[in-house]
Amino acid sequence: MADQLELFERPEAEEVYMIAGWRQWADAGNVSSGLPQYLVTKLGARKIGKIKPDGFYLFQTPVSQFLFRPHFKFEEGYRKEVIVHRNEVFYWENGRRGLVIFLGDEPHMNVERYAEAFFDLARALNVRRIAATGGVYALVPFDRHRTFSVTYAMPHMKEELAEYAVSFSNYEGGVSIGSYLEDHAERVGQEYFAMYAFVPAYDFSQFTHREQMQPIAVENDYQAWHDAMIRLNHMFKLGVDLTELAEKSAEAAAQMREAIEKLARQLPHAPIKEWLAKLDADFVEMPFTKLDDVWEDALGDIFKDND
Repeated sequence: MADQLELFERPEAEEVYMIAGWRQWADAGNVSSGLPQYLVTKLGARKIGKIKPDGFYLFQTPVSQFLFRPHFKFEEGYRKEVIVHRNEVFYWENGRRGLVIFLGDEPHMNVERYAEAFFDLARALNVRRIAATGGVYALVPFDRHRTFSVTYAMPHMKEELAEYAVSFSNYEGGVSIGSYLEDHAERVGQEYFAMYAFVPAYDFSQFTHREQMQPIAVENDYQAWHDAMIRLNHMFKLGVDLTELAEKSAEAAAQMREAIEKLARQLPHAPIKEWLAKLDADFVEMPFTKLDDVWEDALGDIFKDND
């Protein structure tokens, strides 16, 4: 499957890890596509390769004339912008640890061949462990830490993953590419897991007669991005500064609070606030706090004071 890969550079770090995401079905809150792109931009990660799109994507189907087609923008008859399917590989290094960031488009077909190319890529870059990110909409408070459902490729990984304040999925049904790859990962002996954040989404039409009322959902769930990275920062020892994500999360929560206040004023007879208060009261928060980190921060403060 080497002909499906195009690599410009190979990492030389002692330990290399991968965070992978896709523009895909399970991308609530843009956790799968937005978080990897954010990391690429924030870290200044350089592009080091790609998986070629040949044979993985449809141009059209009888059902949809627009869903699968490449997107072109024309000005005065000349193409100014071309958006085609991409599966790109970026790289950032922090001391002896390297981070591969993979951002792709979920394939439409030939998924086994796509899986082969993906894990050929991981092997070529000497990746130790892969974390795939995703999001699903759920009835959860918008201003609390996100919870994560995890699936994993190899049985020995469960004990370690349990330490990261996650639940283990019992889902049965159709899956996205992030979960599908786990079967292939075990076959090739690659450590791989997928973590899905529960992203807030509320349907308040239940309290009104407005059938066309759209659900309220978090578009870019910075809280989920932040909480995912707290875990991956610790697991991979990346040292990525999460201050900006924490600030963006607080801003998004304030905007959501304002939107709900406005809606409550527009619908004074709807028990919107009461419903959200009950949701909050019933919610079991699972923040990830590693004791070692707490002690390290405390000791650092002590030494700083002594200096």
